[in-house]
Amino acid sequence: MKATLVRTARFSCGHKYENPSWSEERNKKEFGLCYSEHGHGHNYKLDVAILAPIDPETGMTLNLMHVDQCIEQVTDLLDHKFLNNDLDYFKKHIPTTENISVFIYNKLKDLFEQHKVELSKITLYENDDLWVEYGNS
Repeated sequence: MKATLVRTARFSCGHKYENPSWSEERNKKEFGLCYSEHGHGHNYKLDVAILAPIDPETGMTLNLMHVDQCIEQVTDLLDHKFLNNDLDYFKKHIPTTENISVFIYNKLKDLFEQHKVELSKITLYENDDLWVEYGNS
C-alpha cells in the first residue's frame, strides 16, 4: 500500500502574458489585462502530492525535511522573480498558471525520483478561484 503525502508551499512572482509572434492588438485581445508592459504578480499557493509506501521503520513516506528541501529548490527559482525575464523557460513559454505548473512539476519530479518517491501531482493556486492541477492523477 502507498500513501499520498501533500505539502503546501507559497511563493510570489510577476509575469506578463505575451506571444511575441503576435501583434500588440492580438495580444491585447487574447490576454486582456494580463497583457501589459508592466506585467502583474500573484501570491501563489502550491500543493505538492507525493505517492510512496510508508516506511515501516520511520512511519513516513519521506522525511518532511527532504520534501521541503525539494520544494524549496524549485520555489526559490520562482520566488520574487519576473518570470518572463528571469527564467529561460519562460522566454519560450508564456507564463500562464498552466505553464508554470508544468515547469514546477517537471523540476519536482526529477528531485523526488532521487528519493525514490513518485510525484503524484501538483496543484498551483493563482488565487482562491483559479488553480491548475498537473500530474498523474
